[in-house]
Parts: sequence; structure tokens; C-alpha cells
Amino acid sequence: MAKVEKIRVKTPLVEMDGDEMTRIIWQMIKDKLIHPWLSIDLKYYDLGVEHRDETDDKVTVLCAEAIKKYGVGVKCATITPDTDRVKEYKLKKAWPSPNGTIRSILDGTVFRKPIMCSNIVPAVRSWSKPIIIGRHAYGDLYKSADCQVKGPGLAELVFTPSGSGKPTRIPIHDFKGPGILMGMHNTEKSIASFARACINYAISERVPLWFASKDTISKRYHAFFKEVFQDEVKKRHADLEKAGVEYRYLLIDDAVAQIMKHEGGILWACKNYDGDVMSDMVAAGFGSLGMMTSVLVSPDGKFEYEAAHGTVRRHYYEHKKGNPTSTNSVASIFAWTGALRKRGELDKTPQVVDFADSLEKAVIGCIEDGIVTKDLMKLVTPTPKSHETTEGFIDKVAQRLRLNLEKSALPAAFQPLAVN
Repeated sequence: MAKVEKIRVKTPLVEMDGDEMTRIIWQMIKDKLIHPWLSIDLKYYDLGVEHRDETDDKVTVLCAEAIKKYGVGVKCATITPDTDRVKEYKLKKAWPSPNGTIRSILDGTVFRKPIMCSNIVPAVRSWSKPIIIGRHAYGDLYKSADCQVKGPGLAELVFTPSGSGKPTRIPIHDFKGPGILMGMHNTEKSIASFARACINYAISERVPLWFASKDTISKRYHAFFKEVFQDEVKKRHADLEKAGVEYRYLLIDDAVAQIMKHEGGILWACKNYDGDVMSDMVAAGFGSLGMMTSVLVSPDGKFEYEAAHGTVRRHYYEHKKGNPTSTNSVASIFAWTGALRKRGELDKTPQVVDFADSLEKAVIGCIEDGIVTKDLMKLVTPTPKSHETTEGFIDKVAQRLRLNLEKSALPAAFQPLAVN
């Protein structure tokens, strides 16, 4: 076979390590799929929950600042600790979600896109192309304040302006008995950033852009989202038209109904709660959250890639007992390929982009040949006779990647057909 020289990645890539089973997988991916082929400067940050605790979570801020400096990062799945996790890992406190902290610093929007294989048929028959969900990951329900009403009384919405000016008071409900109350907010700056990130991503993917809310009912709150989003679309009209990207505004219930009959190949920009729900619905419809990529995009063009799923806690406990596992590594591998492809595009190094493409083809090729982890057994048609272990699947991908890269290094006249 022809000798393959290591491909040099021109600019450093920010790497963020994570927790539990995905941390085990992460190291395998680096050892077997990345380092054998790439000469790359990884700026490493350990976001494992124990190291976040040791640093009082300062490491999360540092890695976000590094992404702002270098432009592209790749992140392993991490724990967002609750009370049980605080006890389990003996933490000082329940530290916030690192994803939330990074999103806040980068002012980013999360885009999730399914990984499609010819032998995994979507649950919705009409879905023949990926449906990308863009989630406005700030405010609304996730930054709300609520309280339980114990008895009769008037609930009001009160805004007190800074400096001069009288407070504005709007009655919400005159309670005659016990009930529940919640207030939430968003900002024009955040909504505009969300819209700009969605427009940039739709242009880069050259797919139609949808935005949906319920402005017929929420005539101020949801209508404000619609107006700000529309204003940003108008500012980029020429760029959208040049890229052939069509923008549509829909009511959220109409969007849900239409998406069930649509072929896909669109970017659906969702408000925070809608995006939380719809991204899981789309993931399940296309097969599995283990086959879903996630990328955080800032309005000024910074990118952070990761798998859409969590740390696979149950498999980690089995791994610690010494039992074999069959954990799906596809989304974690695609986090690396997404970051490397973007790094190559920004650096104008097509060989890095080609490497990312080759690695993705090796993964897809394995799945389409029935080489899968246990979670995909029921999704793949025809059903494979057996499944691979966690490491076994990555080894099969590594073998296929090596074969294709060595073939591509041969002079053109001697190159056989590539194996996908």
C-alpha cells in the first residue's frame, strides 16, 4: 500500500473532554481515527465534571474564550450535575450546564442535523433529506421565574424602568383561589443574534429557512420574535437570494403539520422550548439521538461541534464493572469531522476537508454494510446478525478509513474504487 503522509491542520483546534462513557469513546476516536492521520495542535480543556469542580468551573469559561480566539472547537458530552450527581461525584455544588455557559459567552445558536444512512428508514415516510433544527437557546421558559399562588389575589406584570419613569403594571389574572404563575423574558439583542446565526447557517447549507411562533395568540411576545427575525431577513435579502435560500414564516402548529408531510432539506428555526421538543422529535423520527449532530454557531462565525446525546451513564457503569459495552460513537465521530471540515474550510486546506469526508464515508459505509452497535440493530434494514462492541465498531471504521486513505494516496492510474 502507498504510504500516507500525515495531513497538517494549519490552525489549532479547541478540544473539550467530557464525562463517563463518551469520555472513553473520545479517547478511542483520537487514538484510532485522528492522531494516526493528522498533525494537529489540539488546545485541550478538561470539562469532566470533577475538573470543573476543582477549578470552580473556570475551565468552562477558559475553553469558551479559546473558541472565540481560534474559531472552532469540538466537545465531548458532559454531565450537568443535579442533586444525585453532586453526591455521586462529591462536588462542591450543582455546577451549571457547560453547554449553557459556552452558549452564553459565544451568544450562539444550536443547530442539530440527523446523520442519514440508506438502510435506516425514517419513521416519517416523506423525510428523505435531513431536517435541521435551529434552537434559540436563550431565555423564555429556561430563564423564567414562577411561584405558586396560595389563595385569592391579583397577579400583575410590573416593569420598573431604570432611572426616571413610572412603573408599568399589567394585570395578568385575578385569582379567586390557589393557582400558579410564571414570568419570562427575552432580549432584542439575543433574538437578532439568533436570526443572524440561522441566516448564516441556511446560506452555508443552502437550504430553505423556516421560522415559526404563535403570534396570533401572543400578540406582543411572539409577535416581537417574528418582527425582529423578519428585520434581520430583510437586511440579508440579497445574500439569501444569491444563495437561493427562501425564507418562510409559519404559525408553529402549521409548521408542525407541514413538517410531517415535507421531504426535509430545510432549516427550521425554533424558539427555545419549541427547539428543545422538536429536536428530540426529529431525532427519533430519523432513528436515534445517537445519529444526531449538534453545532453551536455564533453570529460572528465561531463554531463548536458535539454529539447531541448525553454521557451514556448506564453503559459507563457497565464499563467500570469490566463488562463489554456496545455504545454508539457515530455522533461523537461526526462532531470531530464537523469541526475538522470547518477548520479546513476556514484555513483553505482542502486536504483536511477531504479527510473529514473520508472519515464520514467510512462510518456510513460500515453502517450500510450492517456493521453497527446494539442500539442500531432494530433500525437497520435488513437486521444484522450481530452487533459490534464499542471498540469493535471504531476499529472497523479505522480499518475502512485506512484502506480508503491508502488507496487515495496511490497515483490516479492505480487507484481502485473506494470502499464507502
